[in-house]
Amino acid sequence: MAGLRARQASGLRLLALSTLSFCLMLHVGAKRPPKMPPCPPSCSCTRDTAFCVDSKAVPRNLPSEVISLLLNSNKFTLIGDNAFTGLSHLQYLFIENNDIWALSKFTFRGLKSLTHLSLANNNLQTLPRDIFRPLDILSDLDLRGNSLNCDCKVKWLVEWLAHTNTTVAPIYCASPPRFQEHKVQDLPLREFDCITTDFVLYQTLPFPAVSAEPFLYSSDLYLALAQPGVSACTVLKWDYVERQLRDYDRIPAPSAVHCKPMVVDSQLYVVVAQLFGGSYIYHWDPNTTRFTKLQDIDPQRVRKPNDLEAFRIDGDWYFAVADSSKAGATSLYRWHQNGFYSHQALHAWHRDTDLEFVDGEGKPRLIVSSSSQAPVIYQWSRTQKQFVAQGEVTQVPDAQAVKHFRAGRDSYLCLSRYIGDSKILRWEGPRFSEVQALPSRGSLALQPFLVGGRRYLALGSDFSFTQIYQWDEGRQKFVRFQELAVQAPRAFCYMPAGDAQLLLAPSFKGQTLVYRHVVVDLSA
Repeated sequence: MAGLRARQASGLRLLALSTLSFCLMLHVGAKRPPKMPPCPPSCSCTRDTAFCVDSKAVPRNLPSEVISLLLNSNKFTLIGDNAFTGLSHLQYLFIENNDIWALSKFTFRGLKSLTHLSLANNNLQTLPRDIFRPLDILSDLDLRGNSLNCDCKVKWLVEWLAHTNTTVAPIYCASPPRFQEHKVQDLPLREFDCITTDFVLYQTLPFPAVSAEPFLYSSDLYLALAQPGVSACTVLKWDYVERQLRDYDRIPAPSAVHCKPMVVDSQLYVVVAQLFGGSYIYHWDPNTTRFTKLQDIDPQRVRKPNDLEAFRIDGDWYFAVADSSKAGATSLYRWHQNGFYSHQALHAWHRDTDLEFVDGEGKPRLIVSSSSQAPVIYQWSRTQKQFVAQGEVTQVPDAQAVKHFRAGRDSYLCLSRYIGDSKILRWEGPRFSEVQALPSRGSLALQPFLVGGRRYLALGSDFSFTQIYQWDEGRQKFVRFQELAVQAPRAFCYMPAGDAQLLLAPSFKGQTLVYRHVVVDLSA
């Protein structure tokens, strides 16, 4: 009986094991039910669709296989870079009826499969440039219901709409007033004036100076500065690697007011004009690599120099010195073989302050400004080989500085005054007509200059900031453009240095400042 019971128990265990094995086999072979992908709390998800409402940010951890995503009535106002990372299969993206006012440039990066995008009914006023560039196969775009500000930041969108193959529903400008309710697709590109300029501080030279003269010598760029405070004419050299002005050499000059470099027959000379102790001409010796004194300038003729101007007439080199003393005379010197020699006494006893050489229409002229009388115009006589007085600029009773420029076919004079307004005059044959008066109390220096087709005027003052004006071609006048914090400027000098366009402002009371002209594209 015991053996029978043992055999029965063993049979029951075997039957149980067989039943269990069969059940396990059935379980293993059965098909598992599908597992739902993860879904953020604020979203409803299926395997290929997600619908999110009332989210505080673009939801993360969305199903990677999602094809369609709808973000509707959410709380976020910004969408940053790479907001949809991991959704490489996404084809339909609808971000609608939110209060979104800003997108990042790379918001849609990685969405290579996206064909339909809607940003309708948000609060977008602008769009980052090229925001749709990553969307290679985008076929439909909806931007309706936004408050687009059609300024320079939208110019790129107008250009893109003109060339894209994407179907874009009509969108309208909310501002500015002149474009309000205009269709963005129809805006003419010429209406966008998006290029502006600025003068930014580029380098500070930690010393005062009263004149600045750039020059080229042996293919290098230099700058000569008169520095009476350190008793020198300082020569700086432009470093094309570091893109800065560097110390190069100094010429002793205890009371220098102007240092004028001249390159004659490949030889470098510097005329050093001084208030006291006489004026001199130095020559650069390339063998000893130093400046050596070449000759004196007659101290009986030039007593109190204030300005120097160098020029060529019919192949001959000249320089003129404006003399501001009661007993001196503004004088002309001519280069001959091995030195500069006195050629003509121009203007005596008139406290002359500035010179401007004008070579237009084949008629070389020299304009002499004075603090005691109206500026005088001299014209070169090729018969006499001298300047002959031609007339006065009677509209201005006195002038501290005189400069000229051409705009189109017209010639203009700019004259600064220490007391009273500075003047812009149009040169009309023997006559001058006033174009503009510029407030400039305390002005001793002004300079018109041209940078890349844009004309400016720098106007200094001993009592206020330096004003930069820009020429308005339509109005034929200068309009105020920018203020520069320059103390008591004594000159302004435009100096192109490689791809850097520089404006130098030597100051009598402070540091000499170097500004760089920069062009800014507001549509970028």
